[in-house]
Amino acid sequence: MSTEDELAPRSLAAALRARDDTSLAALLGARPDLITPVPTDLTQLATRAGTRASVVRALERLDRFALQTAEALAVAGDPATYGELLALTAGDARDPAVVEALPGALAALREQALVWGADDRLHLVRTARELLAPSPQHPSPTGLGPSVREATAGMSPGRIQEIVAAAGLPSTHDPVSAVAALTALFGHRKKMAALLAGAPAESLDVLERLVWGPPYGQVTHDPAARLRWLLDRGLLLPTAPGTVVLPREVALHLRAGRAHRTPEPAPPAVEPAAAHAPQVVDATAAGQAYTALATVEELLKDWDEGGPAVLRAGGLSVRDLKRTAVALDVSEPVAAFWVELSYAAGLLASDGEADERYAATPEYDEWLERPPAERWARLAEAWLTATRTSGVVGGRDLKERALSALGPGLDRSAAPEVRHRVLTLLAGLPEGTAPDPEALRARLRWERPLRGPQTHQGPQAPHGSQGSQADEDLRSRLARWTLAEAESLGVTGRGALSSQGRALLGAPHPPKPAPAHNAPAGPGDRLPAHHQHRPAAPAPAPLSPPEQAVAATAAARLLAPLLPEPLDHVLLQADLTAVAPGPLRRPLADVLNVLADVESKGGATVYRFTPGSVRRALDAGRSASDLQAFLTEHSRTPVPQPLAYLIDDVARRHGHLRVGAASAYVRCDDDAVLNEILADKRAVALRLRRLAPTVLAAQADPATLLDGLRAMGFAPAAESAEGDVLIARAHAHRTPPRTAPEPVPDGPPVPDATLLTAAIRAIRAGDLAATTPRKPTTEDAAPLAAGELPRTSPAETLATVQAAVLTGEALWIGYVNAEGTASQRVIAPVRVEGGFVTAYDHTADEVRTYPLHRITGVAELADD
Repeated sequence: MSTEDELAPRSLAAALRARDDTSLAALLGARPDLITPVPTDLTQLATRAGTRASVVRALERLDRFALQTAEALAVAGDPATYGELLALTAGDARDPAVVEALPGALAALREQALVWGADDRLHLVRTARELLAPSPQHPSPTGLGPSVREATAGMSPGRIQEIVAAAGLPSTHDPVSAVAALTALFGHRKKMAALLAGAPAESLDVLERLVWGPPYGQVTHDPAARLRWLLDRGLLLPTAPGTVVLPREVALHLRAGRAHRTPEPAPPAVEPAAAHAPQVVDATAAGQAYTALATVEELLKDWDEGGPAVLRAGGLSVRDLKRTAVALDVSEPVAAFWVELSYAAGLLASDGEADERYAATPEYDEWLERPPAERWARLAEAWLTATRTSGVVGGRDLKERALSALGPGLDRSAAPEVRHRVLTLLAGLPEGTAPDPEALRARLRWERPLRGPQTHQGPQAPHGSQGSQADEDLRSRLARWTLAEAESLGVTGRGALSSQGRALLGAPHPPKPAPAHNAPAGPGDRLPAHHQHRPAAPAPAPLSPPEQAVAATAAARLLAPLLPEPLDHVLLQADLTAVAPGPLRRPLADVLNVLADVESKGGATVYRFTPGSVRRALDAGRSASDLQAFLTEHSRTPVPQPLAYLIDDVARRHGHLRVGAASAYVRCDDDAVLNEILADKRAVALRLRRLAPTVLAAQADPATLLDGLRAMGFAPAAESAEGDVLIARAHAHRTPPRTAPEPVPDGPPVPDATLLTAAIRAIRAGDLAATTPRKPTTEDAAPLAAGELPRTSPAETLATVQAAVLTGEALWIGYVNAEGTASQRVIAPVRVEGGFVTAYDHTADEVRTYPLHRITGVAELADD
């Protein structure tokens, strides 16, 4: 055996043991499930890296070419050489792009511990081979079938010899050598070409239909001549009654050695669809950001005094979502987006009362007091990191239950990753460039193929994982929703990433803008060839919460100058309307929203004054003189006479009637008004009767009585038990303090550098203790199994430790801590006193003190 063979790793654990700390950190960062909890040693780490759930998760995060490389290894021998792998991926023609990209793909598989071994002995992890290798139940993504040896496993020796003879090979003395000869023939290009040269054209047509998969076909008990020719020579082999398969070696010959029909060594380019001036993009995005703020304010203002009821199962009813969409003048899916965004930002929640309803939170009032740019940054940051996905509202979960806005079941853990990646790809385009949406989705499918349209051909993920057919389609939909939501929110403008969107992402300075503006990109506007075909760079990780907060602040600073300045005036018109030529300052906007009704929105908002809206302002405690003075102060035009008359007329009648609790009563100093009410047929439902010349009693409650009298054209005012007028104040209902919903992570969180350093140190320490050679405790003692703690009596333990103090030798000990966790350690005792041993712990690289009664046993280390 050569020295290289002696040094070559014989297992995944040995391969991991040969890695340096940087390489181990890369593995644990790419597969964080491996350190949850931290393994005791590298053997346990290797075992965990080979479990089905962990391998499936790792395969899901491979790009298409890395996955194609793993699939090629799954149909190669075990172990395989780099040359065999190159032949399967690049084919006989040795595709230069594949030749250039293969080392990087293989390095990625090695880094994630899916492949181990040197280039002359490449091993695919056994679980990955089981998931990706061909089988009748789960055909390989390559479309290849079983090898000749696998397909002939149950065939009689006589039948094998008949096939060998029909193929023109000399007979052998045993079926093993016969199968080997047949395999060698099918793998020899020139001999196979000569064999197929004599095949009937109809037989070649059969092979052509099976060559790219699926490799299985159906035959009758008396096959046709074209099939018989193939069966006699082993070019088709029976696998079950009525079923034949194209052997892998034959398919590879017909494919010119390629395992895949279309190798994809480089990611597809994100083609530009249109280019705009960056200033136009930023201005458009700023306008959308302002609209987003106005929409959220309108939504929560509509729910200020208590919004829709919470369904028993949680969430909004379909009817309430429709009403919200009508109030916001948007479609129902868009209304669901704004509702979910407000909830994700912590501005909206359920009040938790017996008659549970949705309402604004106290955080909403604080949010309103912030500058507009900061309010937008709060919304954008919540959107970027939220796992709740409004796009699935209206669909059904796995139990066929309807998914409602604000209800359970809307979390999709892949959503933040997809949003971040979509925006990152936009940031990689020239400034002001909008991408082709289909090209963008194609890029995402290349980066995560097992969550794309070909998932059904890949490994069968365990139940509940995100490799299912439902989630593969969801990933593409998430990308489409991201583009639409980013545009609505003002992160993008005209499809291109805005300056504030780039800052929110923490992206670097953009490349130079494309030369054309406001026109679809033609062939000359495409990205350069070297950009289209270079291997994909690793996607930057999403920012940590502190980094994201800093990025949101930077985005707010860029957006602030682009937002319109709030105005302190309106233009009153003679048709009882007021025009706000832009956004209004908050005190003016709040009062005007009470005093008038919004009639239309857009670049300018039109408010209409009505008797009902004026009465609403009077109910809020304003007097007629207050309203006249307010309008005079904030109007650039004189107060029109019709508006002044309207205010005075409503104020003159306001409070003339008083409603209180009897069940309810009406009192008025003018008995003629009460006579008029009693004579009105519409008052029959109120069941009124006169108690005194100025008092009527009703069996209806005060609220119903108020609504009934107002419907009759009167302007009553509610009063308290003391006879004081009750002022109806808006913005009164708030939920108790609520926190925003926490995102649902997509598996274990990525460990930070501190955790990685500590985990690697602990794994190295445990591995040192587990692999250090040691002497048996007695001459007749059997060697300990891996992971087993040494066992010695207390007297033997004390004597051995005291001797080690005198000789300075290191010992191997078993130790159980106060929590009952057992571990192995290598220590060099320094002193023993008071029932404790103080020693330098080689596994922890520090001096520690151990109680002797917690040491299960000791053993001396071997001399070597």
